Amino acid sequence: MKQHSAPAIYIQLKNRVSVPKGKDITLGDIAFLIAEPELKKSLESILLKEPEQSDGNLILIDLLMVIPLIHELLPDAVIEPIGEGRTIVQIEGPMERRKPSVAMFVLVWLLLFFGSALTIMNFHADVNMLEVQIRIVEMITGHRDEHPIVFQIAYSIGIGFGMVIFFNHLFKKKWNEEPTPLEVEMYLYQKNIDHYVVNEEYSKMRRRGEKQPENMED
Repeated sequence: MKQHSAPAIYIQLKNRVSVPKGKDITLGDIAFLIAEPELKKSLESILLKEPEQSDGNLILIDLLMVIPLIHELLPDAVIEPIGEGRTIVQIEGPMERRKPSVAMFVLVWLLLFFGSALTIMNFHADVNMLEVQIRIVEMITGHRDEHPIVFQIAYSIGIGFGMVIFFNHLFKKKWNEEPTPLEVEMYLYQKNIDHYVVNEEYSKMRRRGEKQPENMED
């Protein structure tokens, strides 16, 4: 008699997902699955949680919550987890599309423009940049010019060009595929938020007396 081997299920939880408010959270929402085609659809429809008002807008789903539910459907399944053992689910309310405010755009642009200009001017005043420029022009031309306008114009253009290269961005155009410094900072900021949310959710689970993973980060 031919024996059927236990089905193998490879599961990788997504780092962070968004679901609309009022929707139940299923395994297909939070995980990538590799399984036999006839099993995959049933696995993706496994109900993990029905969000309630008290859960807030961020919910932590741990692999220890997922494995027992899979075994209820497939008791003999061999589950092979890949990657992180948890995912953060963000509950999103209905979004109203708003037209961009031209006045707000102009206000922010002016604040950034004059704020940056004053910062650069104050820095130049602190290091006595005018005297440095006068000395550089004197070294090049042999004559002292108290108002090296040509050099200052070239220097100003160089600052703008250098900022474009540094931020790797000009309007919607990027020079290469490398992330900009702002994108890197936003990525690190999001990682720190996710780390904080995970620890907070585990703390809530501890206060409620729920089972937690042994390798949870403090």
